[in-house]
Amino acid sequence: MTLRTLFLATISAAAVLVASPSFAETELQVQRFFGACDADFGKNTDISKAVGECGIITSMINKFAADNPDIKINVTTVEWPGYDQLTAQFASGDAPDIVTIHESVLSDYQSKDLLVPLDDMLKTVGVTSDKFTDAAKEGVTKNGKIYGLPIDNWTMLYHINMDLFKTAGLVNADGTPILPKSPEELLAQAEQFKQKTGKPYFVQNLANETALYARNLYTYLFQQNSDFFADPKKVKFNTPEARKIVEMYKTIFEKDDTTKDLDYGGSINAFLGGEGGVHLNGTWMVGDYNAQSEKPGTALNKGGYAVYPYPQLFPGAKAQYADGHSWAVSKKDRTPEQEAAIAKFLKFFADNDFEWSRTGHLPAYKAVIESAEFKALPHRDTIAPIATLGKPLPSAVQRQFAIQDIVGEEMSAAITGQKDVDSALADMESRVNELLANL
Repeated sequence: MTLRTLFLATISAAAVLVASPSFAETELQVQRFFGACDADFGKNTDISKAVGECGIITSMINKFAADNPDIKINVTTVEWPGYDQLTAQFASGDAPDIVTIHESVLSDYQSKDLLVPLDDMLKTVGVTSDKFTDAAKEGVTKNGKIYGLPIDNWTMLYHINMDLFKTAGLVNADGTPILPKSPEELLAQAEQFKQKTGKPYFVQNLANETALYARNLYTYLFQQNSDFFADPKKVKFNTPEARKIVEMYKTIFEKDDTTKDLDYGGSINAFLGGEGGVHLNGTWMVGDYNAQSEKPGTALNKGGYAVYPYPQLFPGAKAQYADGHSWAVSKKDRTPEQEAAIAKFLKFFADNDFEWSRTGHLPAYKAVIESAEFKALPHRDTIAPIATLGKPLPSAVQRQFAIQDIVGEEMSAAITGQKDVDSALADMESRVNELLANL
């Protein structure tokens, strides 16, 4: 063989190698919510230095991309929650490969055969559902299969200004807050709080609000052992159990034991400003509120900050409504390399669930929630019970976000006096059932 022939043969072989799919970069489309924060964390790969939902998820994806240069991650950040956009993407055949989906919404897409069951894919990378917490496993299981990689469970909490609780005389000898054990105790404590502090017991975001009302209702229905969704296609809201809950919140509203005209941002600012005792908000605020409590001169630093699950107000099940965030995978044709890359991405998030739990959300994995590093995080001793208390709506219930809006609208009408309670509950039930009947 001449030198020229050998040279040409070498060049040809190199060209084949470069063109070979096995050496090509694998590309994945990832879509998420949790906000945009590229100015602060767009290039950060040190997850331990990230804070907040946006900062941590951005840094986690950055770290995965840096550790896997053969996988190109194209990230699209959508405005929360992004489901109108996702539905349109599925309709046009252009859905992302991996997408953040609330566990309560998985059924909407799984029932239409748009998502991949993940059991087999996760097993290839050593992630099995027996490692999930009970709440996480229940949230992502649909028809006996796993349709999302759980990354957390979240719920609403009692975020407490301890300085105001001390002023109101609602603190135990050990320094913990005195929480009510019945609707009657709640109303009595709220009245005592207002008399001693001159402020409302609750800080709530009730302006144009639906989600908070619905989550409150679900929690206290669960506590009364109400199987209001025994039939996932026909709800029962017009019940004595629901009436007790709505009347309780109506009384709180009428007695001015809550803020009334605040939107979400306004309620956060009011609580940070010391304008009320208990802010009803989610797990995602634990980190931010704890950070504020460590800053001298702030309202939460003056007497301290505490956070607890909703108190048990009714005799019955020890339960609280909870949802969770998950990564779901769209159903489409993919190469083996793409399948492997998706599995690797999901395993990375499972392996780094502790970092995500720093947001305040509850870990989705037993090993994390039982770990010393998780227990060492502030307030986790008081909120960790959510991992067992947390209860979602039945997995077969579809359109849960739309149902939440209906529930919130009717509860708001009853609580503010636009409708009587019985009419609001009857309308709530009929509207939800009409929605479900048209699926």
